[in-house]
Amino acid sequence: MHNDHFSRHAQQVLTVTRGQDPVHGPGSDPSIARSWLRCLEDYHLDPALTIPPTVLEHGRLLESRERLQQVLHIAGSEMNSLHQQLSGAGHAVLLTDARGVILNCVTAPSERKIFERAGLWLGADWSEACEGTNGIGTCLVERQSLTIHRDEHFRGRHTGLTCSASPVFDPHGELLAVLDVSSAREAVSRQSQFHTMALVNLSAKMIESCYFLRHFENHWLLRFHLQAESVGLFSEGLLAFDGEGRVCAVNQSALNLLGQLRGGLLGQSVEAFFDCSLDELLGRASANASASWPLRTRDGRGLFAVLRGQPRSVPSPVVQPVPLLEKPREPGICLGDAALQNDFRKALRVFERDVPLLINGETGSGKEAFAKAVHHASLRADKTFVALNCAAIPESLIESELFGYRGGSFTGALKEGMRGKLQQADGGTLFLDEIGDMPLALQTRLLRVLEDRLVVPIGGEPQPVDVRIISATHRDLLERVANGTFREDLYYRLNGLDVALPALRERSDKSQLLDFLLAQEAQGQQIVLDVDARQALLGFSWPGNVRQLRTVLRTLAALCDGGRVGLNDLPVMIRQASSQAQITVRGGKQPLEDAERLALFTALEQQRWHMTLTAQQLGVSRNTLYRKLRKHGISLRSTG
Repeated sequence: MHNDHFSRHAQQVLTVTRGQDPVHGPGSDPSIARSWLRCLEDYHLDPALTIPPTVLEHGRLLESRERLQQVLHIAGSEMNSLHQQLSGAGHAVLLTDARGVILNCVTAPSERKIFERAGLWLGADWSEACEGTNGIGTCLVERQSLTIHRDEHFRGRHTGLTCSASPVFDPHGELLAVLDVSSAREAVSRQSQFHTMALVNLSAKMIESCYFLRHFENHWLLRFHLQAESVGLFSEGLLAFDGEGRVCAVNQSALNLLGQLRGGLLGQSVEAFFDCSLDELLGRASANASASWPLRTRDGRGLFAVLRGQPRSVPSPVVQPVPLLEKPREPGICLGDAALQNDFRKALRVFERDVPLLINGETGSGKEAFAKAVHHASLRADKTFVALNCAAIPESLIESELFGYRGGSFTGALKEGMRGKLQQADGGTLFLDEIGDMPLALQTRLLRVLEDRLVVPIGGEPQPVDVRIISATHRDLLERVANGTFREDLYYRLNGLDVALPALRERSDKSQLLDFLLAQEAQGQQIVLDVDARQALLGFSWPGNVRQLRTVLRTLAALCDGGRVGLNDLPVMIRQASSQAQITVRGGKQPLEDAERLALFTALEQQRWHMTLTAQQLGVSRNTLYRKLRKHGISLRSTG
């Protein structure tokens, strides 16, 4: 049966590449036809051949991950969030390097084998030259977001997959990575992928922007957009320049907004492109870069901008900070909820006695923030706090990350070796997030470390470590103990004190927490919430918990002009939830519907509610877009 399908698919590929273009079907898309032709003429691939994927050996995979360590760190939480937005089931979220080699994969543990059978292995090379037309490989060649749906794949063995991929570029315009969502479900239609593609594209841009901001954190950084409210969002232009005003890097949005090519900007003075002197520009700088201000280009176009950096104007007298060692040990988190405050006091007392903590709570409820607060309030406050997300690191690499390895211990190992997280946390605290996803073999090794206080790097000798352990999970560990995926002895060794963090919707101190987080994100800027805006924020269901609230407040603080935030300044989803009680996330009961609704709002906001441009971005017709809007009860508004 499989052979018949592969033969029919191979015949279809040959028909298209011979110039017999079908009116309908996968070959009717010019980009698919071009890719199929490359596979036959340039790579000499056989569409009917079923061969296993080319997979990097362990050492070379570690080396590849080491090269993209910062990108992997940035992308980890975004990939987990994307997987949750897509409701998880049936999806694999992948990140590859610029060659198409899979460096990280987020999927449900129960579905890992399904995707491995499809060839989506860690270390697998999914370039077009190896696997033919596919989301990752074709995205690398076309350098743009795209979806490859089932029969659009070149190889017959991949026609059960639907893949939506988006490129991630570095600050110099070079391809850095590819973010991909793959599904092996038969029921996935190409039409249904438009919201998935929108979410993948949004996540890729967020990774790209975050990487740019970190890469140039010691430079002057100009952030700008045509609209004041879009400064600080992923669609903003980013331009980094040095102390002499020479442009060091720009993102694609900046090039689009300025109407320039990258080569015409790099190395030039910012004064050549903006209608102000360098001194005037630097006089606008702020360490926090919050409120935007008007900025005109040399050809007269109006923009809004913020400039991150220390201003050159004479500052007010600076109050010298109190030395760290003299600061009182304060929690650093909001503890207005009486039950949470009591849990924190108990956690700190047992932590000081070297009793391990196990923190339970929904994703985004603040488990890492709670763990950090315990560490910083303890006698180990001046020591290292090291965090490791067991779910964000592929199973085959977590051993190296946790225990480290000696140089030359395996093929491809770094000559100088690598210190694992346990050694990095020596004398301080190791926070193991999502401990329930740690592989069984590593659970045994971790238990031995906890009992013997010795860590053995791969290929190395035992070394003593003095480390306190705080673990966290959103899973039911006792259930995992019962089904044999978590060691019972390790569970009782880690569970010295079980702390259950409440979801944001259950906290009694939501109002106090809102003020606490807003003050942190405002960084000294005075911001007042209007009554209706405050009520909308407090009444929202916050499925992403404290993490989602903090992100919204950070954006509001960055865009706030005049020191006030009104209802119309809030994200569309929160405004809609405030005015129509039925339009909420519905308690997570319809996650795919919610993801589609979010994707629609995101695309509409990006295109300023221009229907034709929005439809083009989503890859659907205008009629389909209008039908989706009616389905979700989204009313059209003026774009003026």
